[in-house]
Amino acid sequence: MDFLQLPIKTVLLFGIAGAAVAVYLPFLAVGAARAQVGYDPAAPRSMFDKLPDWGQRATWAHQNGWESFVLFTAAALMAYVSGADSGEIRLAVIGYLGARILFSVFYIVNQPILRSMMFALGTTAIVTLMSLAIKASLV
Repeated sequence: MDFLQLPIKTVLLFGIAGAAVAVYLPFLAVGAARAQVGYDPAAPRSMFDKLPDWGQRATWAHQNGWESFVLFTAAALMAYVSGADSGEIRLAVIGYLGARILFSVFYIVNQPILRSMMFALGTTAIVTLMSLAIKASLV
């Protein structure tokens, strides 16, 4: 399956599904950190302060992923409903997914400049999708 040949509406739906998966990728590291300090199923949130630094950053990356997911999903649905159809949409979806995955990686390994760059790229993709959707609705 060639992603670049798929209809825009399919790209947007795959983008939303991919963004949902990307939210949970840092949680794999959270699970590893929890295992390292001893997981307490009776109080799972009380252990966050006990996690190693990288585990805490993975938790924050996971939480930030939800915040970004909400905006990306709204933008993708705006583009879907408006019927916006351009190659820029494909680039925005691919850019967003790549940026969010790298955002989490850079957050966990403590590279704040690179993390911030990926945050900016992901946000730009969201704004691009919203702008294209609004533009398409004006026609």
